[in-house]
Amino acid sequence: MSKNILFVVICYVFSFFVSCQNSNSTAKKINETILVKEFQEKLNQSTTHLLVDVRTPEEYIGGHLQNSININYNDVDFKNKIQKLDKSKPIFIYCLSGGRSSNAATDMGDMGFVEIYNMKGGIISWRNANLPIVTNSNTVEKGLTLDEFTKMVTNEKFVLVDFNAKWCKPCKEMMPMIDKIAVDKTDKLILKKIDADINSDLLQAKKIESIPYFELYKNGKLVWHHAGTIDEKTFLEETKL
Repeated sequence: MSKNILFVVICYVFSFFVSCQNSNSTAKKINETILVKEFQEKLNQSTTHLLVDVRTPEEYIGGHLQNSININYNDVDFKNKIQKLDKSKPIFIYCLSGGRSSNAATDMGDMGFVEIYNMKGGIISWRNANLPIVTNSNTVEKGLTLDEFTKMVTNEKFVLVDFNAKWCKPCKEMMPMIDKIAVDKTDKLILKKIDADINSDLLQAKKIESIPYFELYKNGKLVWHHAGTIDEKTFLEETKL
């Protein structure tokens, strides 16, 4: 074999090896937020996955997906606990409405997990799709039924309903304003606060998919509703209180 031919062969082999190395090092990682139906389908098709619930232990006890493990996103040791998981396995992750799990998925992607699926809308969307939930009836606090809720909002005064949760940062940010309005308008307004964790069945029945969520009733009739945060001026303008 001539020196020229040998040189070409060596170059080809070397370029092929480098190409393979680059291909492996730049292999596409998956970090997707997907709808409940696709989440369930991929979950059922996978045999090696890890299913992670990043809500609080109290939320987890109130109802969770079967075979899930609970690693609280708000726990100071969250990243240390997540690091111990097998990064090569597909990770399916969810929370109540999708916010915490989305942040967790980003963190896990930075940690080197190669395949992550975040459930859009969280367990609220899962419940709304009438998919199975594992609960312990001995430890779950009973929430309001839809009939009980209807009676609660039937009043001559306006009834403002604040759907929130203890762990929800936007909910906490809204509470001082909501409490202030309730005091300022006490002559014509009644404030009711609904814990989304305790009343998950009620949220499902009302098809509420995210919190904070607000509803305003008059004589049992819904006259205004709003999802997410809102400033006091806009709130008063929209509700005409």
